[in-house]
Formats: sequence, structure tokens, C-alpha cells
Amino acid sequence: MTRLRDRKCIPYPTGTPPITPARTAELMPELAAGWHLDAGRQVLTRDFNFESFHATMAFVNAVAWIAHVEDHHPDLEVGYSRCRLTFSTHSVGGLSENDFICAAKVDAL
Repeated sequence: MTRLRDRKCIPYPTGTPPITPARTAELMPELAAGWHLDAGRQVLTRDFNFESFHATMAFVNAVAWIAHVEDHHPDLEVGYSRCRLTFSTHSVGGLSENDFICAAKVDAL
């Protein structure tokens, strides 16, 4: 199987079901420590901390590039030296493999 970070996101039409909890459990070990699922397993989140505002913005810009290339966009909460990324797939109403692909690409930064 191809590593997540080497895969490309694909479009999921509205109404496509989210991935199963079993598939989520298979994909989680491919991500770096720090990623977690919300209680309802609808979103994938990780907090990042940085030394400076400049470093935070550099990270945000790198994430924006990944999102642009993959056409899959996280929610970002940005502060002076921190950033919280939250991935979910709106068209499926929860998690898709795209969320894990993008998280793995962020891990590779």
C-alpha cells in the first residue's frame, strides 16, 4: 500500500459515507504523534507550537500550499506561536481518507 503522504486527494460527492471506525484505526498509526480524533470521530485535529510569529506564519503558508495542491482545506486557528489544524470532509459529513492524506503531508513538512 502507498504511504499516505504519497497519495493524492480525490473528490468525494455529497452523500458519500465517512470512513468507518475500523478504517480510521488503520490510518491513525500512519500519522505522527499529536493527531487526535474528536469524541464523535468526525474531525482530525493537531496543535502545533512555534518559537515565533514568523515560524507560525511559515507553517501556515506551507499548509495552505498543501491544501491548494490537494484541493482539501483544513480549518486553521492561528495565534502568535501556535496553530491548530482540523481536518474533516464536509461532503461526507465526517472523515475521509483525504483528511489523513493531508495530515500525513503536514507531518512531512
